[in-house]
Amino acid sequence: QVQLVESGGGLVQPGGSLRLSCAASGSIFGINEMGWYRQAPGKQRELVASTATGGSTIRVDSVKGRFTISRDNAKNTVYLQMLRLKPEDTAVYFCKAAVVTTTPARYLEVWGQGTLVTVSS
Repeated sequence: QVQLVESGGGLVQPGGSLRLSCAASGSIFGINEMGWYRQAPGKQRELVASTATGGSTIRVDSVKGRFTISRDNAKNTVYLQMLRLKPEDTAVYFCKAAVVTTTPARYLEVWGQGTLVTVSS
């Protein structure tokens, strides 16, 4: 079993900052890719940023220059630093990881439970 636990969401004023964390635990042999998605009310879930062995990518144009994804492999943790937040960044943010488990060896795509980010004055 593999679990992802997100933290760091909350209410912030426009222009403020938040740092989301997502820690993976369980029967992990390795983690290939980790990413952050978000789902705003009434909208589809979208990939915000991802990080893998080859590097990191911000996938949403509106957050480029404001959001940064990083990863601590020793802690199996991925972060999303969000600066200069805007009301349109309000969403539930989900973490996803592509995990190879220990015995038995399996490939899993695992989702976290989500953390709510609300940007409002």
